[in-house]
Order: sequence, then structure tokens, then C-alpha cells
Amino acid sequence: MSRIRLVVAKPGLDGHDRGAKVVARALRDTGVEVVYTGLHQTPRQIVDTALQEDADGIGLSVLSGAHMTLFAEVLRLLREEGAADITVFGGGIIPEADIPELLGLGVAAVFTPGTPMREITDWVHGRLGAA
Repeated sequence: MSRIRLVVAKPGLDGHDRGAKVVARALRDTGVEVVYTGLHQTPRQIVDTALQEDADGIGLSVLSGAHMTLFAEVLRLLREEGAADITVFGGGIIPEADIPELLGLGVAAVFTPGTPMREITDWVHGRLGAA
């Protein structure tokens, strides 16, 4: 079985990436190959990175309140590129009321602050491990 390849990204104008780095490190520690894109990435840059890296998934971290727009644009660009099979999940400061709509858009999972790292790593391995 090949290693899980994941892009972890900070779309938009968020200036705080500690959570994304903690998740990326936890995933690496469980054997996932993680490409962290850094701050201030556009949806196009994130999708291009995922395509170039032949990623199985994209993990988005959004704290700015622009999650509905940013997740939707990443998903749209993946469909446009014929790469809708790349799993998109995310976390950050996302109101509980917005989670059902994000899931309806095609986001595979949303993890909010306080989610145990083990829950995230187990989900990634369970969802993408057969990729």
C-alpha cells in the first residue's frame, strides 16, 4: 500500500497557522506524507499544489470566517480540473451551523477546535488509507 499524500493549506488572509502545523506534524508522526503550503494561499494555488503533488487529500484550516467561500472554491476548482476524487476536509473556527452546508458541498469532514489529534489522524487513515 502506498503512503497517504496530503496537502495542508491555509487559504485566504489568516495569519495564524499554529493549528495547521500541529495537525500536519501529528499526521507526519503517523506516517502520512504532508506538504504544508504556508500562509495566504489562494484556492488555485492549493489545488495546483495538490495536483502537482499527486495528493490523496487536502486539509484546509480556516480561521477568518471565509470558510464557506474558500471551501466551495477549492471544491469547484478540483471538479474543473477533473480531480474531484481528491478528498477535502478541514477545520478551524467554523460555526456548528455551517458544518452541514459544508458537508453538503462535498467537504468530507470538519474538525473544530478541541478535536483530539487522534480523531483527526484516525479519520485520515480510515478515509485515505485505501487510496
